[in-house]
Amino acid sequence: MQAAIFVLVVLVFVAVSGALVRLVRVPLPVLQIAIGAALAWPVGGIHVEIDPELFLLVFIPPLLFSDAFGAPKRELMALRGPILDLAIGLVFFTIVGFGYALHWLVPSIPLVVAFALAAVLSPTDAVAVSSIVDRTVVPARLMHILEGESLLNDASGLVMFRFAVAAALTGSFSFAAASLSFLYAVAVGILAGVVALFVAAKALQLLNRIGGVPAETQVLITILLPFVAYLGAEHFGASGILAAVTAGLLTGSTGIFRFLGVSARMQTMSLWTTFSFVFNGALFIVLGLQLPEIIRKVPPELSGRHWLFEPILTVLLLTLCLIGLRFAWIWVGDIAAGIAARLGKREAEPFGLRVRLAGSVAGVRGAITLAGILSLPLALQDGSPFPARDLVIFLAAGVIICSLVIASLALPVIARGLVEPGEDAGGAEERMARVGAAKAAIAHLESIAQTDEEEGGVPGVRLAAANGIVAAYQRRIAASDEADEARAEVREAGRLEIDLRLAGIAAERDALRTMLRRGEINDHTARTLFTEITLTEALLNGRQTQK
Repeated sequence: MQAAIFVLVVLVFVAVSGALVRLVRVPLPVLQIAIGAALAWPVGGIHVEIDPELFLLVFIPPLLFSDAFGAPKRELMALRGPILDLAIGLVFFTIVGFGYALHWLVPSIPLVVAFALAAVLSPTDAVAVSSIVDRTVVPARLMHILEGESLLNDASGLVMFRFAVAAALTGSFSFAAASLSFLYAVAVGILAGVVALFVAAKALQLLNRIGGVPAETQVLITILLPFVAYLGAEHFGASGILAAVTAGLLTGSTGIFRFLGVSARMQTMSLWTTFSFVFNGALFIVLGLQLPEIIRKVPPELSGRHWLFEPILTVLLLTLCLIGLRFAWIWVGDIAAGIAARLGKREAEPFGLRVRLAGSVAGVRGAITLAGILSLPLALQDGSPFPARDLVIFLAAGVIICSLVIASLALPVIARGLVEPGEDAGGAEERMARVGAAKAAIAHLESIAQTDEEEGGVPGVRLAAANGIVAAYQRRIAASDEADEARAEVREAGRLEIDLRLAGIAAERDALRTMLRRGEINDHTARTLFTEITLTEALLNGRQTQK
């Protein structure tokens, strides 16, 4: 009963935070963390112990799947070089640089434990990045790089964290074994995501052939997909996070949703939007619930004579160290990319100083870092306590909060003016896609209208209905907006109009898929238009049923 009440309380405050964020000038994740801390701080407040493995299983697969599904694959593919550079190269650079800096700043932390903390702090949080970073003030290219990096660096960071913890437990470390294990975790994680997606597609295809299956059954399969991918990879000792991300990235391009009925597609879109909001909010509230207990147990290594000043200063210095390492890596990588472009006789696209600084500050840490550090074992193999466990948990929590606060306060100032005013490229691309889809529908309808005299058909009725719909599509092209439905004057004309509209919608959907496959539009544009098409199709099917 207590668990049920706790879940209901969290859901209530997720809803409350969604309303409060409109009244206070605070980013939603920071507000939700503050709400969680307030719920746990008073005497008799809410206290909950996190099981790291259960925490990762419940929250991370659906959130990363949703972010990966919504990420613009065309842009991610075009920027794969800098994304992989940050997702892999920066992770190892951070582990080495931050590990030594932490051991120097707090000598009581053994070097191998410092490397473990550096590894779990190296991944940026995809959920926090998408919640903190405002797309209207950050250049699109930088935003795509941040999205891609945060989706991929969790795997590399957590794999290295496991190696560092194993080294702390056993007292030995093999670079060759670690490298092979890393490659295995990545390869099998990607394979698990592909296999899970293939199984889901086959299941949906089978249900589609059977026919008459409730839409909720199809929706349930899409909900289970990220969890199946995650658990399958973890079962074989690979990266479940990378499996969920892989499934999300490939879901849109594989056309798995064509096996869903109209009702199932509408429910899926609505449900995932709600899931994303609820899980995001619950994630940060639960994160806030952990803070008072962590802060109450300020490690004696940091308390000293200044109980509050020294811990805050240490956390701030470590956060600035992470930002500095990130800035140095981005700067050097930008210079190297410019040199490579000149050698390859290509046009270089260097970042300016402010864009580099914005990219450094935007690398916030979040729930994956906290869940990872809480999974530290309590004792070594000889039964002695794990060295500096409470200390590194405190520092990890402090860096999470500090990175979120710094990004929330500094990023709007740094990024101001980086995006030129005027129409964004996405708006122009969306209008182009609308026009292209409408033209494809017109061509298809005109070809249908030419085969007018069908058996039992009323002469001229099909042509008249088609002309009315074509005129509506032509108005859409002129205004780049949705057309009004032509009014049916007779029952037969109305039925034919619906049939022809459904045929036009099918042609629109095929044209959009072709544009998406060729890279002429990105996933954001395609998802917007597919949503409109699905809603229109559902409306027409409802009218058809009534007739």
